Amino acid sequence: MREPVETLAAAIAPELEALGLELFDVHLTGSGRTRVVQVLVDREGGVDLDAITAASERITRLLDHRDVLPGPFALEVSSPGLERPLRRPDHYRGALGELISVKVRDTEGAIRRLRGDLEHADDTGITIATGGAAASEHIGYDDIVQARTVFEWGTASERGKGAKKVKT
Repeated sequence: MREPVETLAAAIAPELEALGLELFDVHLTGSGRTRVVQVLVDREGGVDLDAITAASERITRLLDHRDVLPGPFALEVSSPGLERPLRRPDHYRGALGELISVKVRDTEGAIRRLRGDLEHADDTGITIATGGAAASEHIGYDDIVQARTVFEWGTASERGKGAKKVKT
């Protein structure tokens, strides 16, 4: 049996594609009376309020008329934003070359934070250039607690780095 989030994503993605949008992520929270469905949508060049509104209306109709999510729900639709959450391998692959912040759990359970340019991402983990003693560090997905892209204001020369692509 599929997980509820996978079922939601499979139902929502084609509806968004019909609007020219991409499903970036789906979160399902709450276990009480009303669950919260958080949907992050994107497209090349970013999304605007009209796109968010159209996506909200289409997803609401889908969830109200199909037995995808039984019971009451609250729907939140938004853009992933400038500092995007990174949860799946495809998220990391989409952020190659960007500055990221990662919380990592070591073998003893301690959490440390790393910040650097994402150099590589595959199905097992990522490689991040931290600029520390070890120029690059490989991290398995199972060791990542949380990760996101980092947006820095200013020009590339002020940051001392190459230009980063910015998605909205």
